[in-house]
Amino acid sequence: MTGMALPEFSNRLDRTADDIETLLAELLSDALLPDEIARPKRLIEAMRYSSLGGGKRLRPFLVVESAAIFGVPRQGALLAGAALECIHCYSLIHDDLPAMDNSDLRRGRPTLHKAYDDATAILAGDALLTIAFDIITRDEIHSEPAVRLALTRALARASGIGGMAGGQMLDLAGEGRFGDREPVDVARLQQMKTGALLRFGCIAGALLGQSTDKEYQALDDYGRALGEAFQIADDLLDVEGDAAALGKQTGQDAILGKTTFVTQLGIDGAKQRVRDLLARADAALSMFGARGDVLRAAARFVAERKN
Repeated sequence: MTGMALPEFSNRLDRTADDIETLLAELLSDALLPDEIARPKRLIEAMRYSSLGGGKRLRPFLVVESAAIFGVPRQGALLAGAALECIHCYSLIHDDLPAMDNSDLRRGRPTLHKAYDDATAILAGDALLTIAFDIITRDEIHSEPAVRLALTRALARASGIGGMAGGQMLDLAGEGRFGDREPVDVARLQQMKTGALLRFGCIAGALLGQSTDKEYQALDDYGRALGEAFQIADDLLDVEGDAAALGKQTGQDAILGKTTFVTQLGIDGAKQRVRDLLARADAALSMFGARGDVLRAAARFVAERKN
């Protein structure tokens, strides 16, 4: 596996995080867009509370770096990444609600429904979901309408019934929220709930770069491996991690009775699975040579993260 030095990778990750922070602050400002009537103060403040000032911005980073493989202009990729991050932030708001995971902390501070109230949190999530599709269709992302359409469709499918939202439903059913616990296919659940948005971050670059089918498939394979590695690392952190470093409670999976990769594979088995997925991610990127080095480093970062 070829490597990129950790400081260089960290600098690139931090640069994208800063750029996304600036872009989200602009997108979620008080300034009205054409056809908007008003931006209620409490709603926009709640959206900003949950979207600004935290997070590694891994998902938009994947958009930017997968697009860079094809020489896509950075600003368009950042805008697509911002749309993806709005979806991610909305999902965290709704996941934290009492009816879902009932979490008090997110990124080391009170979750949105704790800082405000349930109704404001629901509406802030709704508004972030909606503005994501405003952003992903903007002309500045790509000059070709067909490319913007493909991106929009891919983001919708990653976010919706066959992706993230459907995965959350399967997760709740596995906890026994709707009666008896339903059997859980952890790999499929992960592909939907967590993996779908991470995978979108990878294939978005291929779509923006108008790649060949073979190049698209390579980034698709990479994104699927990365998504699973991310979830296994998350499951391991819930068992072995430090709450202060994570900025949220640990041990929540056991409290909620979730079926995870750790409960199915054990700690050692889960760690071996991550190593296998890193090898798979590396193999998927082989066709890109040195152009894939940043994404290779991203896979290692995901597997080895402590928060």
